[in-house]
Formats: sequence, structure tokens, C-alpha cells
Amino acid sequence: MSMPDLEAIAGPYVEMPGGLLPALHAVQHHVGYLPETTARTLAGLFNFGTAEVHGVISFYQDFRTAPPVGPVVQVCQAEACQARGARGLLDAARAHAAGRADVDEVFCLGNCALGPSVAVDGRVHAGVDALTVRRLIDEAGATVAVTPSGAPPALGTVYVPGDSAAVSVGADEVAAAFAAHRNVIRSGSRGALWLEPMIEVVTAAGRVAYGPVTVGDVDSIVEADDGGRDHPLALGRADDLPWLARQQRLTFARVGVIDPISRHDYAANGGTRGLRAALAMTPAEVVDAVTRSGLRGRGGAAFPAGIKWKTVADAQSPVKFVCANADEGDSGTFADRMLMEGDPYSLLEGMAIAGYAVGAGTGYIYVRSEYPAAIRALRAAIAAATTEGWLGGNVLNSGFAFDVHVRVGAGAYICGEETAMLESLEGRRGEVRAKPPLPAHHGLFGQPTVINNVLTLATVPAILTDGPEAYAALGVGRSAGTQVFQLAGNVARGGIVEVPFGITLGELVHGFGGGTASGRPVGAVQVGGPLGAYLTPAQLDLPLDYETMTANQALLGHGGVVVFDDTVDMAAQARFAMQFCAAESCGKCTPCRIGSTRGVEVIDRIIAGTDRAANLALLDDLCDTMASASLCAMGGLTPLPVRSAVANWPDHFHGGRS
Repeated sequence: MSMPDLEAIAGPYVEMPGGLLPALHAVQHHVGYLPETTARTLAGLFNFGTAEVHGVISFYQDFRTAPPVGPVVQVCQAEACQARGARGLLDAARAHAAGRADVDEVFCLGNCALGPSVAVDGRVHAGVDALTVRRLIDEAGATVAVTPSGAPPALGTVYVPGDSAAVSVGADEVAAAFAAHRNVIRSGSRGALWLEPMIEVVTAAGRVAYGPVTVGDVDSIVEADDGGRDHPLALGRADDLPWLARQQRLTFARVGVIDPISRHDYAANGGTRGLRAALAMTPAEVVDAVTRSGLRGRGGAAFPAGIKWKTVADAQSPVKFVCANADEGDSGTFADRMLMEGDPYSLLEGMAIAGYAVGAGTGYIYVRSEYPAAIRALRAAIAAATTEGWLGGNVLNSGFAFDVHVRVGAGAYICGEETAMLESLEGRRGEVRAKPPLPAHHGLFGQPTVINNVLTLATVPAILTDGPEAYAALGVGRSAGTQVFQLAGNVARGGIVEVPFGITLGELVHGFGGGTASGRPVGAVQVGGPLGAYLTPAQLDLPLDYETMTANQALLGHGGVVVFDDTVDMAAQARFAMQFCAAESCGKCTPCRIGSTRGVEVIDRIIAGTDRAANLALLDDLCDTMASASLCAMGGLTPLPVRSAVANWPDHFHGGRS
């Protein structure tokens, strides 16, 4: 077979700022992998050294330098899937693939409430065990036509989620079955993931929900009366479901309600009101409103958004940028993915407001490659928003110009760190930058840059619409507003819970989550992703706000809550924390790169019973070094889950569980 013209494939990206990564993606998309000549060819096109291009290729897990032998199978091994039985699944998949598929280990697929999760050529499957993964490999290649949204929602119209979590449990097949009888609209998910696929039928009384629905249930639902009162899967009006009615949705107000790509739906449900309000104000007034709202970054650091915006606004530069960090790689988190798939215009609107406020004309959304559906939704929304005049050279006829571009990561968790993300956006290895200078002064391509998480930016339109005082009135103390919590792991009712800060961990785990999926007592809860502390059942009364969590040596992070039952092995979880850090470290600083590797070795000796007292002391000393000397939070916070496990479950490190 003749080799495609790599110069022709990569050529369109040469003039694009930071175009090397998009060019590599394009080559792999066309060829299936990156041929041996890729580094040399692209080095010539981009005026880089061959070694530099090779360094970029070798840094990112997604790039392949050999032809795939078959479908690409990604097996999640992160904490939320571990809590639901994923250990051993990777070995089972690799043993069965035996040269028929490429099986990769990944550390999150954003389907944390329905794991163990496996993706086959980008499509995620939920609740996978060893038998199921063998079947998925055998059946790889079969596709289901996804029914597009149809006419406006007349009576009888059926809303079927197109969200990746719903698709992972059969929503595409359900949509195709309903399309034979009714008009079907693909919405996002309401976030009650244990009920997926949860469909909604438009009736005179409102949208009546049914779930979880299979293809075999479709005919009986079609035949049911308007309210579906007698159908065993009928749940009543979706808005009245207690699990949803108890929430206070601001950021997620439209998710699961609208057709995500419909401009009409977005505008009819409050979309663009925040942007219009902002454009009627001065940029300084917009910054002041965001500051007075008390909005803090939802990505994990919780830095006040208004202060960051003012720093960029005050910077003297003719070129500025807004970057949305959508590299949501923490186990137990999936809110960014669900919002980008279910209400992408809200992110674009928030970015446009930020651009207007700080004087930026260009925005970038950096999305992890594990989110193909979100990438498609964002690209479609950007095209539609530009056509509508919500983006582009004259936003809403205001004279303000703002464009947004999507950039796709390539399988590197560390690129969720803001400066590593900037390096990746510029086409380099995703290595952490030393600070100062801060990105607000010297960010993307050396220019002042606002970097906010997806949820932070998507919340801004509501603040501008309702006023900063309304948002600041929610929550507790300096933790203002609502938090989009994500319940995952071994939990009976996993999904999205958006409520004001201050709810207790127990209210989330038991009140919303219904306890463990296994029915056993809760054994541990990890809050804040893989760098977050493990909390004990005795700590379930802790209020979830930034200050309380910090006072208890814990993190709120991005709002991920991963539940384990009482069979969890906390020594194994501590080992995984170090193993994960070793696998995902950018390698730039020694405490993180070497410390995590040594950490795995030390914990292995502790588990084996080798001089436990001395090795526990050594582990504590190693954690001190990583926490105080690492360049970023990857190495600096990895000791948090390790130390919490040792402190709260000491018997697990003395042969009591391992």
C-alpha cells in the first residue's frame, strides 16, 4: 500500500498557532498511526528539530508509531472503576485480544458512575466485566445509527439522551427503536445516571420520564397513555423526580432539557441573556460583577475568578487569550464532559463574556481526546454560534470580535495542569512551567491569558443574567454559589448533583447516592479526584466547602466523589496513588518523577511485611519531600491520598487487608 503524502496532510496546520499537535492528529487520523517518516517530515514543515517532534510524539499516549492490529480498546483503571470491580479487567482484555485489538490502559473515560468502563474505537461501554470485554472485542466494528434531532417537540415527541454515559448503556439503540414510531430529539442527560437510558415523552402534563429503558420496552411505552401511570418504568414528570427536585441547578439548568445543538432551544431557555447583559456593561463592570459574585475556579484550585480576570484585564498587551481547560482527567469527574455534550453553547457564551471583559479576541478549548462526543458537540456549536452571530467578527452586532477554537489533547493527564496545557496548546510536550510568571501575565504564546475550567466559564452567563448578588447569596462563607458534585464509584445512584456549597458528604453519599451499589457499608470516600484525600465513614458529616475541606487536610477539587464499600484495600489504593503519579508525571521535576516510583516500591515492601515500621517512616519522609519540593500539584498533592490512607486505615498497612 502506498504511503499517503504526509506533507499534504500536515500542510494546512503549518500556519496555525501551535499547529504541531493538530497536524499529528491529522496524520494519525488519515494513516492510522504515525509512520517512521513523520518526525522528519513535520520537522521540515514546522521548522523544528526532528528530535523535538519525536519528543512530542513520544510524550503523548495517544500517538501510535506502529499500525494498529485492530480496534482500539481503552480499559479504565481509575479509582471510580476500581471501586466497581475493574481490577483484573485490563489483563482479561489483553489476553483475549491476542493480536486482534490494541488494548490500552487509561485512567478515566468520564463514565465514572456506571463503571467499569471500556471504550472501543471511542464508544464507551458501561458495567463491563471480563466476559463483556471479550464480547466487545469480538463484536468491534458494529455501529448503530444515531437518530438526529427531528421536528420541534410536539405531543408524543421522545427525548432520548445522546450523552456518552447514556450511550454506554444502549441509548443509541433505544433512540433508533423509538424513531420508527415517534419524533426523537437527542438531548443531554439529566444526570440521574443509574436510570439511563432515561427517556422523556412530551405530554399535555409535561415531559414524563421512563427509565432505565431498553429496546424491548419501546413498544409498550409507545402504547402507554400520556402519563404512563401504569407502565412499570414510568417515573412521573421529569422535573418532579425527587432526586432532581432537591437540586438547585444553575450551571446545569439546561443539561438534559434541550437539544444541545439547537440554537432555538438555547435562546428559548435563557441562552445569550448573560452575554447581552455583559455587552450592555463596560468590561470593567463585567469584571466587577464576577468578582462580587464570589465565583471561584471549579477546576480544583478554587482561585477567585474575578481576581484572575482583573489581572488579565489590567495587563498591557494588544493580544490576549481565553482558555477553557476541558482536560477533565480526574477519576470520578464527568461534569465537564456532560456539559460540553449537553449544553455546549453555555461554555461558548461564558468564554465570549470573559473575552469581552479582559480584552481578548480569541479563545481555545483544550479537550481531552477521551471525549470524542464532546469534541463533536463543541465543533458543531462553534459553527452554529458563529452563523448566529454569537461568535465571530461582530458578536451580537456589538463591534466586539471573538473566535473560539477546539484543540484536542493526546492522552496526558498532566495537561490538566494549566501551564502544561499551555505547552501542549503551543505544540510541545505537556511539561509544567515554573511560576512566576503567571499565565495571567505571560500565558499562551507569551500573552496574558485567562485560564478557567469549563464549569467556571459556563456559570458566568447565569451570574450576569441574575446578578452577582443572587449567586453570592448561595453557599456558605467564601464558598459562594453552587457546586456540581459528581457521585461515582460503588454508589447506588450515581450522577450529577448540583446544590449550594455546604451540603454534607453524608447527604450526598446516602441522601442522593443511596449508599453503595453493593449494599455493603461505606468503607471510604475519595473526594477531589486522584489527588484527593480518602475520608472515613466517621467523616461523612463534613460540610462540603473549600474551607472545611482544607481544615480537614482534604480537597474539594473538581467535585468528584468516589465511594468505596468496606471491602476496599486501602494499602492498594495508596499504592495506586503513587503508581498513577509515576505513570502520568510530566517528568520535569525529580520529586514527582522519582519520588512516585520510589513510593510504589516502598509501599510494596510495606504490603509484603518487610521492615514495616522503617518503611512507613521512609514513606512519610518521601511524602514530605514530594509535597514540599514538587513543581506542581501532581507531585505535591499525591501524598494526600497516601497519608490519609495510612492515618485512617493503619491496619491495612500491617497485614490487616492486603
